[in-house]
Amino acid sequence: SQFKLRFLPDLNTTVEKYRSEGKKVYGLTLGDMTWDQYWYSNRYDLSKYLITIKSVDLPIFNCTGNHDNNPYCADDWQAEQAYKDIIGPTYYSFNLGNAHYIVLDNIQYINTGASQGTIGKRNYNKKLTEDQLSWLKKDLATVTDKNAPLFVAMHAQLYANPTSLPQKNTISMSGGSTLVNYLKEFTNAHVITGHTHINYTIEPSDQLIEHNIAAVCATWWWTGKNGYANNHICKDGSPGGYKIFSINDNDVKWLYKGIKEEESKQFRSYDLNQCHITAEAFAPESTEAEMGAYSDTYGTKNNKNEILVNVWGYDPEWKVEMTENGKPLEVTRVVAKDPLHIISYEAKRLNVGATPTADFVSCATAHMFKATASNATSTIEIKVTDRFGNTYSETMNRPKSLSCSMK
Repeated sequence: SQFKLRFLPDLNTTVEKYRSEGKKVYGLTLGDMTWDQYWYSNRYDLSKYLITIKSVDLPIFNCTGNHDNNPYCADDWQAEQAYKDIIGPTYYSFNLGNAHYIVLDNIQYINTGASQGTIGKRNYNKKLTEDQLSWLKKDLATVTDKNAPLFVAMHAQLYANPTSLPQKNTISMSGGSTLVNYLKEFTNAHVITGHTHINYTIEPSDQLIEHNIAAVCATWWWTGKNGYANNHICKDGSPGGYKIFSINDNDVKWLYKGIKEEESKQFRSYDLNQCHITAEAFAPESTEAEMGAYSDTYGTKNNKNEILVNVWGYDPEWKVEMTENGKPLEVTRVVAKDPLHIISYEAKRLNVGATPTADFVSCATAHMFKATASNATSTIEIKVTDRFGNTYSETMNRPKSLSCSMK
């Protein structure tokens, strides 16, 4: 029900908007269309997903993820059989307009301890098998226009989330180096991945870019759960959502669309003087010691008049500017956790006596930017310009409080 309420109406509105502009619209999932543990406990398997997604009026191409494997099978081939029976092949390619699309399966499902009636550990490797790489090489050889857009979609990320600056681009998947080598002859290649529930962009060359795209379910629906934060936020502070690619001949543009957000919403700002996360303020049923384990740097009161801006679609071609009374402030890219996610997930879980699940807690992200104002109450003008020249702005009136309802 949460899937229908949050994601489907928003996507249908987007589809209608672009169709009204005379554009053809297609959808591509990046896996985890179901939740493997619910196949049997909630009787929601891939066939139920197909029924749900029919309410979206557009052709959809699917990519398999780790949660789309049968949790009763401890063998990759057998575990993906339900996907092949219900959805289709786990890797394939197709053309739309000038662009060539390749969908891969980079989840090698291990699922230690599984048997009929018993769910295994659901462990897996992020890997492209030799058979798949051999097929991929042959498929790429059929693409004669090396300057045309080429999209390679798979569930798990090719490059790891960069959490140090200067940014290091580290391949995090077996077979990833081979894939990158295969793509070197293409000048307009895009790798599209998911899995992480966060946004980040890796551009190892001027010919290749990876878009690791956050999830429509955000932190697995947690922050929108009844009695929780009543928002929809990912582990890196991005709103739950999806990325829109606009392709005109060989020209490719994109933006991230938060669910129930305008396309112009591309960042969120924080007055760090007001971002003091304590149990008293955000988890009164917990303890300061428990909250302190998750509050990160925000557990200590900050009086430095610093501004933090989270730009979830950021890549090195973007520009972030801040001014105070017309005077430009020095803006520095930093690695940090998003304070709104901490109070929306970790604090809310602690407040009901639950331990935050490690996979869902706030993660460090490098799409953060910091500047220091001259005092605690001045108004800050924030201007963000993406790589295509689109600008997004905010007049930040301070003090700006931290709350689960903030935008």
